[in-house]
Amino acid sequence: MTKTTERDGRLEPVGDDWQIRFTRPLAHSPEKVWRALTDPEHRQAWFPDTSIGDFTTVGAQLRFEYSAGNFDGEVLAVDPPKLLELRWGTDILRFELRPDGAGTLFVFSDTITEQGKGARDTAGWHVCFDLFESALDGTSPGDNPDWPTLNRMYADRFGADASTMGPPEGHPSD
Repeated sequence: MTKTTERDGRLEPVGDDWQIRFTRPLAHSPEKVWRALTDPEHRQAWFPDTSIGDFTTVGAQLRFEYSAGNFDGEVLAVDPPKLLELRWGTDILRFELRPDGAGTLFVFSDTITEQGKGARDTAGWHVCFDLFESALDGTSPGDNPDWPTLNRMYADRFGADASTMGPPEGHPSD
């Protein structure tokens, strides 16, 4: 069993759904982290899709494009610089920013309906948040773990029921 670190994601049942959760302390103000979440140029450095639409207006319709296709979303809640909640296809993404000394406590959840994609999606978000932190810090991502390594780690940690789906279409498996 792989040791869990503070930077790692968790998968938890929530009613009939499942929730991927990350909590990471960041050495940046909530305002700077908010810009990295909501500004399209900043999002390009870390968000998994090309996102089209205004992330700062409740009810705004969103479009997400990636190599294997497109899907829609919507802004569900906004409270700058504290909360952003989106529908991302069928998932609900929630980003909470809490002041933490001179920095920010970043709390993310992705509510999913299919347990089988838990390891896959947690590995994907782990990669995204490593890139997010590097972009905020102005540093190279360096030797952060890649998706295949993280997917195997989360599959081992979460078990077979959370590991029934392979990589998204167009994503390398190893």
